Amino acid sequence: MIVIKKVETKKQLAAFVDFPHKLFEGDKKYVPELHIAQRDVLTPGKHPFHNHSSMQLFLAYEGDVIKGRIAAILNNNHNKLNKVTEGFFGFYDLYNDSEVSKKLLDEAQTWLLSKDATKMIGPVNPSTNETAGLLIEGFDLPPVAMMTYNYSYYLDLLTAAGFKKSVDLLAYDLPTNVVNKRSLALKDTLRKRLAERNITVRNINLKDYKNEVEKILKVYNDAWIENTGFIPMTDDEFKYLAKDLKMILDKDFALVAEHDGKTIGFALAIPDINQTLIKIKRGRLFPTGIFKLLLGKSKIDYVRVIALGVNKEFRKAGVEAFFYAEIIQKAIDKKLKGGEASWILENNEMMNNGLIKMNAKVYKRYRILEKAI
Repeated sequence: MIVIKKVETKKQLAAFVDFPHKLFEGDKKYVPELHIAQRDVLTPGKHPFHNHSSMQLFLAYEGDVIKGRIAAILNNNHNKLNKVTEGFFGFYDLYNDSEVSKKLLDEAQTWLLSKDATKMIGPVNPSTNETAGLLIEGFDLPPVAMMTYNYSYYLDLLTAAGFKKSVDLLAYDLPTNVVNKRSLALKDTLRKRLAERNITVRNINLKDYKNEVEKILKVYNDAWIENTGFIPMTDDEFKYLAKDLKMILDKDFALVAEHDGKTIGFALAIPDINQTLIKIKRGRLFPTGIFKLLLGKSKIDYVRVIALGVNKEFRKAGVEAFFYAEIIQKAIDKKLKGGEASWILENNEMMNNGLIKMNAKVYKRYRILEKAI
């Protein structure tokens, strides 16, 4: 018999974090999350998401054996911004068992209903500012940094539970050896065009990182505000993420656009740290994982363009095209095999068309699903 239990103790929380290691055991495409990072995201007082919102974790047991997990999430900032009463679910992982799926989803739904939610959306872990989306295409390769991974049967289980597509998120692969060279040839022309409008592009100043982060946050929340499902980051959330990213940041792939000295756009590509994390057993840095992480960083040959945004009044000025050209050129100079641009909303025509023109191809697709409750 399947029994659902709330996660209420440190031991249960550790079991919640560790469950995917057992679930995906033997799967060579599975990349374990760092245990300490996952634990902190799920712990009130550790991660700033909990300062404005709440979540309840659940584990499915058959006897003493864990069969699945889920988080019910109430994002108050999302509801306040959009004037809605929606709930979310995330950290949805389980064996291919419809009973386990139904009971987990029912428990999460009951919790959300107690918070007056009228819709259930996911998966998000715990919001679209963290990892989000259900992998539905592209199971042949491991995920890159900060992207999700799951078995193909997840979609069948969620569909059987009444969930329908909300929106798809696209991941593009762009190998350096197939890049449309025209996009690189135009780089100098684009730079001159931008200069005529008093727009300059530079690398991030890591020695002034704190101030750089504060400037970029304003652009981030302004540039993405019209995107489906976007939730502005609080100062604490953005600084928390920026602190983590600084450990793997390469300033050559962190670009800032300024107009008359004011930040109006930024682009960030991060090394695909998953190439190293995939070798760290159970996501534990100690005793040997930290050495694998440090030694593996120099061997990474792929990047992920994780963010690229420009304030609305400066879009179509060529800033976005210059960002991509600069990142691609740096990847070529460093002899990297390529990069992933993700995730891109399927309805973001400007970004999708721009990537296609550069010869990028959609190679993974993720989905956000929803259900009225």
